[in-house]
Amino acid sequence: MAEFRVGEDDFEVDGRPVRLLSGALHYFRVHEEQWAHRLRMLKAMGLNCVETYVPWNLHEPRPGEVDDVAAVGRFLDAAREAGLWVIARPGPYICAEWENGGLPHWLTGPLGSRVRSRDAEFMACVERWFRVLLPQIVERQIDRGGSVIMVQVENEYGSFGSDRLYLRALADLLLELGVKVPLFTSDGPEDHMLSGGSVPGILATVNFGSRAREGFATLRGHRAKGPLMCAEFWCGWFDHWGAEHTVRDARDAARALEEILECGASVNLYMAHGGTSFGGWAGANRGGGALHDGVLQPDVTSYDYDAPIDEFGRPTEKFWLFREVLGRYAEGPLPEVPEQPAALAAPVSAQLTSFTPLEGVLEALGGPESEHALPPSFEELDVDRGLVRYAVTVPGPRRAYELRARGLRDLAVVYVDGERAGVLTEEEPVLGEPVAGHARVELWVESLGRVNYGPCLGEPKGIVGGLLHERQFVHGVRARGLRLDAFTSGAVAELPVAPAVPGAGRRGLYRGVFEVSGAGDAALELPGWARGFVWVNGFCLGRYWSAGPQDSLYVPGPVLREGANEVWVLELDRAADEMRVHLS
Repeated sequence: MAEFRVGEDDFEVDGRPVRLLSGALHYFRVHEEQWAHRLRMLKAMGLNCVETYVPWNLHEPRPGEVDDVAAVGRFLDAAREAGLWVIARPGPYICAEWENGGLPHWLTGPLGSRVRSRDAEFMACVERWFRVLLPQIVERQIDRGGSVIMVQVENEYGSFGSDRLYLRALADLLLELGVKVPLFTSDGPEDHMLSGGSVPGILATVNFGSRAREGFATLRGHRAKGPLMCAEFWCGWFDHWGAEHTVRDARDAARALEEILECGASVNLYMAHGGTSFGGWAGANRGGGALHDGVLQPDVTSYDYDAPIDEFGRPTEKFWLFREVLGRYAEGPLPEVPEQPAALAAPVSAQLTSFTPLEGVLEALGGPESEHALPPSFEELDVDRGLVRYAVTVPGPRRAYELRARGLRDLAVVYVDGERAGVLTEEEPVLGEPVAGHARVELWVESLGRVNYGPCLGEPKGIVGGLLHERQFVHGVRARGLRLDAFTSGAVAELPVAPAVPGAGRRGLYRGVFEVSGAGDAALELPGWARGFVWVNGFCLGRYWSAGPQDSLYVPGPVLREGANEVWVLELDRAADEMRVHLS
C-alpha cells in the first residue's frame, strides 16, 4: 500500500517528491480489447499516469437503468497492470466533446439551466449516480493497492458557473463516499475561471495549450502554494463536420510541453490518445466567440485529436518528439514501444443487398407515436441519439405560404404529401417552396449531437419553437422517435427486407455481408453516401457524413472476425448509387 499526497511544492508518494507525467485516454473511446496496448503506448512515451473521464449518460441511458459501470473498474485495473497511476474525473459533467457533456438527456430535459448548480433535484440525481459509480474508484485508490491517485471535483466549472456552494457540496459528497486521495479542480488560467471553479482547501490546476509561464503565474495569483500542474495540455484539437481538419505542428507542441516541465510542473496531455466517439456519442459545440451561443458545430466521429498516438494506436511525429522531451524527466529508461495491432490483411468491399425503408425501420424499432398540440422535444420523447419524425396536416383550402420550423435543432429532411421538399437547418428554417393546404408535412429531424460546452449545455433537441404556416402555428403534431440503441442484432434481424436497388437513392437501412481473411484494424469508406450511421457485426462505428472533413470510419480489429461479417448502413438522406462500402 502507498500514500499519495499534495505537498506544499510537490506531489508526494510515501513522502518522496514525484512529478506527474500523465496522458488522457478515455476508456469509452477505445475498444476494451485494445486498452492494454494503448496503455503500454502511454508508458513507452514516457508517462507514469493516465487520466480518464466517466460519461454518466453512457452508463445510465435511462433513469435507474445502469449499464456496465464495472467497465470503469476494469479500466483502472488495466492501468495498474500497465504500471500507470490514474487521475479519475467522474464528473458529473465532463465536456470531452461528448454528447451533452456526459449529462443524461433525461436529466437536462426537465432541469434545463438548473444543472451544474446547487439545485436540490440535480444534486439528488448526482448523489444517486455517484453512489453507484464511486465504489469502482474508491476500491482502487492507491492506499488500497490500486492505481487511483487523484479525483477531480466537477470539470472546468469556472468556464460555466460560479456556484461555489455546489462545488463544495460535490467535494463533500466525494469525501463522504470514500475518496481518500487528493481532490482537485481544473480551469482555464483566467481570474474569473479560477475564482468561479476552485474550492478553498482543494488543489487548483490550470488547462491551456501554450504560454505555460503566464498560465502558472495566474494560478499563483490564486494559490501561493501547492504543486503546479497543467491538468489539460491541449497538444492537439478536435474537428467539426463541414469544417477544416485541425492539426497542431508537432515541434510547436513539443516546445510548449518542454516549457511546462521547465516550470517544475506536472502535466496531463490532452489527449495522449483520443480514440473514437463510437455509437453516435460525439457531442457538439456552438460558435459565437466567448458567448458560445452561435451556430451549432457538430463534432466528427473521430476523436483522433491530432494526438501523439493516433486513432489507430500508432505513434506519430508528435509521439517521438514528446518521448524525447518526457524521457528527460522520467524516472529511469523508457520501455520499448510496443508492436502495433494487426491491420486488415487485404482490402475488401461489402455489397449491400437488402434494404428496409426508413419508414419501415421507424415502424419496427421506433417508440410509440404520440399526438401533441406543438412539436415535443427529443427529451420529451426519450430520444438521446437518433431522430424524430414530426407529422402535421396543414389545413385547407388555403393558398401557399412559407413553412417555418421555428427553433429547429438540428437538421430536418422535409416531405410534403410524400415528396421530398428540402432540408431545413437552424440557419435556414424556411422551406424553399411555399406549401398550400391541405397538405401532409413530415419533418424527419436528426440530432447532430448535444452541446457539450458553454451556456447552451443541455439545450433541448428537436423543434422547440413550433411549426409556422405564414404567421399561424400548425397544431396537432404527431411525433415518433427512433433511438440508435434500438439497433440490436436481434431487432434488426426481424426487420422486413427488400432487395437494395442501385441508384434509387432511398433512405433506410442497408445490410450486407463481407468475408475477411486476416482480421485487423481497418478504415471503412462510404463513397457516394450522404449521412447516417454504420454498424459492423452489431457494433456502432458512429456517424458518417459527406460534409467532411472525416472521410472514413475507424473499425477496431476486435470488431471484425475471420469469415463472414455483417455491415448495416443507416442512410438518413440519400443513398449512394453503388450499393457498396469498402474496408482497407
